[in-house]
Amino acid sequence: MKIPEIAAFEKRVFKNTNPLPDFKAGDTVRVHYKIEEGQGDKKTFRIQEYEGVVLRRKKGTVDATFTVRKISANSVGVERVFPDCSHFIEKVDVVAHGIVRRSRLYYLRDLSGKAARIRTKYIPKLKAGKAKAPKAK
Repeated sequence: MKIPEIAAFEKRVFKNTNPLPDFKAGDTVRVHYKIEEGQGDKKTFRIQEYEGVVLRRKKGTVDATFTVRKISANSVGVERVFPDCSHFIEKVDVVAHGIVRRSRLYYLRDLSGKAARIRTKYIPKLKAGKAKAPKAK
């Protein structure tokens, strides 16, 4: 249970953050994250994409986070934790929805190659002026 003053402060400070799409553990997402470069007065921002599988989604208000794991060069797994209310997240694209039976996919850390694959379900993209796509079962 939160103290009402803290809840009001969090609502006021974090009201301008971008709403994230609905995704869960097992989904493949592409996070567009702002990277700050330079020092002093010459600070610039560039947007870097980070694509991988969501290992977990910790829900909450301001302390909500999600962990994304990608396979980098030389088959090295890299995990990164993103806060939901971060001003540095430009947008999050859901690339594919995975079919998993767990909410925490930490077992993927020990797997490599084809064993680390997750089955995905096809979700057709809507084109402008077309009818809604059928719901996936």
